[in-house]
Amino acid sequence: MGLYQLISIVQRLFDIYGWLIIAWCLMSWIPTTPGSLVDDIRGAIGMLVEPYLSLFRRFIPPVMGVDWSPVVAILVLTVIERIVYTILL
Repeated sequence: MGLYQLISIVQRLFDIYGWLIIAWCLMSWIPTTPGSLVDDIRGAIGMLVEPYLSLFRRFIPPVMGVDWSPVVAILVLTVIERIVYTILL
């Protein structure tokens, strides 16, 4: 595996995780019934993104009922991606 393939894989993983955070946020607006397919998908995505988002929720309280931690989490994820990209090059 070449260096550029490794960089491409790492970049793709960061992109997928960012989209999972966005999908989780959008799915939080969809009302579901327990045990439905949407509820199962939301639970699976939540298991992946909640540990990362909880790091930011400790320091960023909701403002007027809006949780801003996903926005900050995506920004930090982008910074981490750039740092990893710089290290690999």
